[in-house]
Amino acid sequence: MVTSVPRLVVAAPASGSGKTTVATGLMAAFAARGLAVSPHKVGPDYIDPGYHALATGRVGRNLDAYLCGPELVAPLFLHGARGGDIAVVEGVMGLFDGAAGEGELASTAHVAKLLRAPVVLVVDASSQSRSVAALVHGFASFDPELRIGGVILNKVASDRHEELLREALESVGVPVLGVLRRVAQVDTPSRHLGLVPVAERRPAAVEAVAAMAAQVEAGCDLEALLALARAAAPLPCAAWDPAGALGAPPAKDPGPRVPVAVAGGPAFTFSYAEHAELLAAAGAEVVVFDPVRDERLPDGTRGLVVGGGFPEVYAGELSANEPLRKAVAALAEQGAPVAAECAGLLYLCRELDGQPMCGVLDADARMSQRLTLGYRDAVAVSDSVLAPAGTRMRGHEFHRTVVEPAAGPAPAWGVRVPRPRVEGFVERGVHASFLHTHWASAPGVARRFVERCRTS
Repeated sequence: MVTSVPRLVVAAPASGSGKTTVATGLMAAFAARGLAVSPHKVGPDYIDPGYHALATGRVGRNLDAYLCGPELVAPLFLHGARGGDIAVVEGVMGLFDGAAGEGELASTAHVAKLLRAPVVLVVDASSQSRSVAALVHGFASFDPELRIGGVILNKVASDRHEELLREALESVGVPVLGVLRRVAQVDTPSRHLGLVPVAERRPAAVEAVAAMAAQVEAGCDLEALLALARAAAPLPCAAWDPAGALGAPPAKDPGPRVPVAVAGGPAFTFSYAEHAELLAAAGAEVVVFDPVRDERLPDGTRGLVVGGGFPEVYAGELSANEPLRKAVAALAEQGAPVAAECAGLLYLCRELDGQPMCGVLDADARMSQRLTLGYRDAVAVSDSVLAPAGTRMRGHEFHRTVVEPAAGPAPAWGVRVPRPRVEGFVERGVHASFLHTHWASAPGVARRFVERCRTS
């Protein structure tokens, strides 16, 4: 099967060049023209997709060649882009920066090649003029398999500065598709793990996205960018499908759908859309609830998924919601399946920064100054509701928190990098760890979890 979706990858020479402003602004500007825009983000970032969703009205989806494997990047892209008129993919870090020590793996360039997509390079042009030509030439010629389809110059100081930059780039052969002036930065506040998520500042986030769209609309050639996107080569694969990924259906009718509660709200905003889709395909009735506000679990809950987010920011509210904390503890005590990642792990501890949490795990959590960040190769150390011992998966860690002890009597994962260690907890039906995983890479995780929910 050969499928064609107009698409662009927005990249930059380095972080801080303006990728998020340009990508989100492009998404919103195209959407304002009546196009169905499919938003995507390279890598394991959970926050930017929230802004992308606000700009387009569609779910923001991640494309991660490390977590899911290169072979799934194009199928997952096509799955997310179904019904779209154009797809915009925001890159990560610098164009050629990928998984540490793994060459191009999981870099924006790698994903762009897997998608056969042209790249728009966003260049911070402040404090340079003719040198911009050397920079763009280097990026355009570094990998002959990659197509740099155009440049958007950011932080341009004046008409004269723009004239000098354009003159310099004439010899490179890469067209200038936009110029954004050096103006007050769009209000996108950050904190210890990056941008503040949309769920925590929705009115202000709406204004920020509108400002990004206005900047891009005023400074970029949208028609030329659309033409570039439409020139992307067809992809010789089919779209990923959650039911198809699970393989053959059960031999007999499993019965009614099983209610699985999934934590949401401002404290738990980190999730991959494919997880809920796989749970539903496996027979779950996915019910989202907010641990900050809801005082009880959804009716009939047979399993619980608590993903990542910022429980440390909402520790007071989470702790004050004692009825829900007790309900979660009671569900876990009954042996119901509970899958918790990172923030979910913290929520299940006895306390977080001295404030009572659910007390499911015999461990305490606290904030620290040290950032733990990076991809991980992991192997399941213990049988759990997610996977049998020996299962290999790839994951990602991103937190400034410490859990003591770091693992229970039955740890969840063994990892080798940055040092050999075990981490996480497997107790009764609970699987809790710092590791973020992408279930599309191992869809059997969702089927096993739902089957345990049905029989527990």
